[in-house]
Amino acid sequence: MKILRICRRISFRYSGLLIVFVYFSSIFTCWAQAQRESLQFEIERFSPLLDSIVSEEPTFEILGGGFDWLEGPLWIENHEMLLFSDIPKNIVYKWTERLGVELYLEPSGFTNDREVKGGKGGSNGLLLGPNGNLVLFQQGDRRVAAMVAPLDRPNAEFKNLATNFKGKRLNSPNDGVFKSNGEIYFTDPPYGLDKGENSPFKEIAYQGVFKISGAGKVDLLLDSLTRPNGIAFLPGEYGLLIANSDPAKPFVYSYELDRNGGLTNGRIFHDFSGNIKAGEGLPDGIKVDKNGNAFVTGPGGVWIFSASGERLGRIKINSLVSNCAFSPQETTLFVTADDLLLKINLR
Repeated sequence: MKILRICRRISFRYSGLLIVFVYFSSIFTCWAQAQRESLQFEIERFSPLLDSIVSEEPTFEILGGGFDWLEGPLWIENHEMLLFSDIPKNIVYKWTERLGVELYLEPSGFTNDREVKGGKGGSNGLLLGPNGNLVLFQQGDRRVAAMVAPLDRPNAEFKNLATNFKGKRLNSPNDGVFKSNGEIYFTDPPYGLDKGENSPFKEIAYQGVFKISGAGKVDLLLDSLTRPNGIAFLPGEYGLLIANSDPAKPFVYSYELDRNGGLTNGRIFHDFSGNIKAGEGLPDGIKVDKNGNAFVTGPGGVWIFSASGERLGRIKINSLVSNCAFSPQETTLFVTADDLLLKINLR
């Protein structure tokens, strides 16, 4: 096992001045709220096919810490920045190589709209829209929304994309993915509801997977999953992967798309039942690279599968891992892990 060796940069702004403190440590002393004394990683190789995806000597960096619970990492190449959500803090942060972590958007997903009852927390998943706008899955406001302001001048003014299905308010939109035709496929578990599935404000009886058409129509695709979460298309959009974050059914499902964009021929892509251990997490975020390899955050780290579902390897991390995002060349993986933001140079 390799113990993470880091260089951490903490930046403070005051009166236009940037003060940078740099220090090195062979073992990272966790932030006050962390339960472990050190962050560790290990590359598990289940197939030689992993060698072309993750090198023998990948490097890890901690880009930031001391958050509450991070989600939704999104790399935006035109601005060379990573955006990510801190759900409990109701904030979207940004990270850049030059300035480190900065506040980007507040509030991000709970705007205290009095007409919205029972929601809590800020944004979860983030997407870059076809028109270059930021799309947020807002747990607190129980909607999918687009930021009205341009990316370089963020402002907490939002346009509704989906708030309800057949007049019943959504649970708490979690994560989504754009189809090439502009449609949004998204998951709607109860995590952002006060008291979750037992919330008196829950209006939909199930935890759905939905589609928003280009015309703004919301269609139900699935009502059979217990805790739909991460979602991603396979290359060519012939298949869709959906993570189910339920300890009783800790599966990643695979579906084919019919000619109308509906989901058919569902099957279990991977069953994590044999890997569930207390405190190590459940299947959560999914990102798929250009070759169809699926990176799934789950028990004990980030799991890597081929497009057919073969286990290729796992990046073991001794912290709860929620989601991940690629750099444009897919040589770097950004990972949200509990209160930490990580950068993994894959090759």
